[in-house]
Amino acid sequence: MRKLLNEELERLTGDEFKESDKTPLVIVLDNVRSLNNVGSVFRSADAYLVEKIYLCGITAQPPHKDIRKTALGATETVAWEYTDQTMDVIEMLHKDGYLTCAIEQAEEAKTLYNFKPQKGQKVAVVLGNEVKGVQQEVVNACKETVELKQYGTKHSLNISVCAGIVIYDLFHKLYSNS
Repeated sequence: MRKLLNEELERLTGDEFKESDKTPLVIVLDNVRSLNNVGSVFRSADAYLVEKIYLCGITAQPPHKDIRKTALGATETVAWEYTDQTMDVIEMLHKDGYLTCAIEQAEEAKTLYNFKPQKGQKVAVVLGNEVKGVQQEVVNACKETVELKQYGTKHSLNISVCAGIVIYDLFHKLYSNS
């Protein structure tokens, strides 16, 4: 079996990406401190045509060399916006008809496996700080809390790993559920 060359992958150009129909999915980064994590989230968002990323609080913004290193150009394709207060974004997303979901370990959280948005539903997921997680007031404001169940000794995943899993999962659920 031969690996495909990059030219054979039939990827969109930057302009084609910007004009393409997007997945009805928004990512909100709530005080994410690692610039490498931010860049990696951009890259995963590009892979699955995420509509937009909101960078909130202390979350760094492009252009920055450490974001660029992991984003590999995705900051030029994926729409993004910086807002100081995460709660302002959550309130705006509610008004725009998004189902807001904190990705967090919390009482009564649904597992990602059991979280089933309706096909085509607009979904916004909030990922939090690497140490403190999603702010409690943001968790309280979200319509759902979704957890990635884990079975080893560690209690959390890296933000960029978690984002990649969630984006991949929701991309398929949003396009395959009836």
